Amino acid sequence: MKRWTLCLALLAFAALPLLAAEGWLTDHAKALEKAKTENKPLVMDFTGSDWCGWCIKLDKEVFGKPEFKSYAAKNLVLLKLDFPRRRTLPAAEKEQNEALAGKYGIRGFPTIVVLDPQGETLGQLGYQPGGPKPWIAELEKLTQKP
Repeated sequence: MKRWTLCLALLAFAALPLLAAEGWLTDHAKALEKAKTENKPLVMDFTGSDWCGWCIKLDKEVFGKPEFKSYAAKNLVLLKLDFPRRRTLPAAEKEQNEALAGKYGIRGFPTIVVLDPQGETLGQLGYQPGGPKPWIAELEKLTQKP
């Protein structure tokens, strides 16, 4: 029985990034168009969803929380740019993600790049402790219009 319990726990842990993925797009062009159409900032999450400890913490402590999901649904367009090690992405998605990582100079995970509705870079964020409230506060510092 202990082996089954361990297996179930590992499967549940591995599924955490997938649970947090609801509401996240994976197509950059569609996400940019949606941001422009809805006049919302685009939040691009460069992540290693199945291997990066800080990425998993960010998903679990911020992106997976109802407070963030509610805020994002009203105020943001979300784009997940994943670099998994345990699963294979479709070739086009992998190419897109690698090209965007190069374009935005991504050197570590998680890196969150925030764009305005026209696609101009507003800044970057990463993991920070404290849950959705302080993370959203940092995001709002980037997205407030002068």
